Amino acid sequence: MYDYENSPEPELIRRAGKGDVKAFSQLYAGIYKDLYRFALCVTRHTQDAEDAVGDAVADAFASIKKLRDAGAFRPWIFRILSNKCRRKLKEYLRKTRELPEEIPWDGKELFENYAVRSAFFALDSQDRLILSLHLFAGYTSREIGRELNMNENTVRSRESRALKKLADMLKE
Repeated sequence: MYDYENSPEPELIRRAGKGDVKAFSQLYAGIYKDLYRFALCVTRHTQDAEDAVGDAVADAFASIKKLRDAGAFRPWIFRILSNKCRRKLKEYLRKTRELPEEIPWDGKELFENYAVRSAFFALDSQDRLILSLHLFAGYTSREIGRELNMNENTVRSRESRALKKLADMLKE
């Protein structure tokens, strides 16, 4: 879990809210990898992940002055990114093109293994989204439930089943 109390984020957020570009860029530098990993897990395409992160960061910069609780920065920016990723996925549905199976990863050790990546992408898109929100964005079951309009117990059940599916696929 992220240690908000011992981070420089509150001061950076306050300064960014007053238009300090340097403060916002420091915030961005500290969260970019997590944003990118999340977007890549959801969109399954490097360029779309980069586009979604870029769009989310631009929107966040434009509206950070409206952020009332500095402690909500990380969930807030991930919510923006989640919405951008959903729009990208809707574009896929309209285009009906195939997504590539092989994706270059540069992230958590968990995904450095090809078998784990393949199993992860074999999961239902909703399960991938739930796991990504929890693992990369640090959302709780309650927060994920609110974001996806699901009961938090349903979120926990789906996450548990998805992790079991992953484990089962890796045993094969």
